[in-house]
Amino acid sequence: MSEAMHLVCPHCNAVNRVPAQRLAHGPHCGGCHKTLFNAQPLALNTSTFAQHISRNDIPVLVDFWAPWCGPCKMMAPAFEQAAAQLEPQVRLAKVDTEAEQGLAAQYAIRSIPTLILYRNGQEAARQAGAMGAADIVRWARQASSS
Repeated sequence: MSEAMHLVCPHCNAVNRVPAQRLAHGPHCGGCHKTLFNAQPLALNTSTFAQHISRNDIPVLVDFWAPWCGPCKMMAPAFEQAAAQLEPQVRLAKVDTEAEQGLAAQYAIRSIPTLILYRNGQEAARQAGAMGAADIVRWARQASSS
């Protein structure tokens, strides 16, 4: 019997059990039937953040950003490219710190953009400053394996 992993649906937030060997085969949500991975960062807010951080068995890489931040806007395409390269081993998400000031305060975001990698509901690594896609992928893979 293969190990089952829990994955939170990016569309309906339902928790799905997926056999680990099926991750790369485009699994779908049992609730809404949409794909669990779409190679796009997921926008999180106060009501969805905890569910995705604590219930996903894969690491979740969150970009804390703001719409007025020039480096954040410059990094956005690189973060999308990284999503295409890192999924399904890592889920990528974004938190707009302007709209979600409570989350920014709770996680002590002092500068943006800030990337935080969460594993098993806990912060595993943090990196402030804009990065290119290759650097994001390299950093995320290193941080999620350590």
